[in-house]
Amino acid sequence: MREDYRLTTDIEQFQFDVVHRYLSEVAYWSPGISREKVERAARHSLAFGFFHCDEQIGYARMITDTATFAYLADMFVLAEYQGVGLGNWMMECVLAHPDLQGLRRMMLVTSTAHGLYERFGFGPLGNPERVMERG
Repeated sequence: MREDYRLTTDIEQFQFDVVHRYLSEVAYWSPGISREKVERAARHSLAFGFFHCDEQIGYARMITDTATFAYLADMFVLAEYQGVGLGNWMMECVLAHPDLQGLRRMMLVTSTAHGLYERFGFGPLGNPERVMERG
């Protein structure tokens, strides 16, 4: 099964029509986001394209300095490919990337996938009183 799937960080292979459509029309966190912003964000992050044969079926990006910190954003697997463990496998591959080893902190925000991310060691903020946001 997995021989038909691959994960790449080669952004030139990404199918941004697929990524943009999902992020702008399906994802609750980025409704209406422009394609230009999607591509700009990918090019300024460590981005991962997940493919079944030649079709892009998933995406994730780590906003990172590759030394101390990373923030997981925009991770998805298309609905028709969900439910068979591909999200878990994709997460394993992302976390195994050499540029994400030895970081002091890795964060993400989710409202629907706590169970997935908990399997990979993510949990509630240890010191929420220290975390601030502007937005």
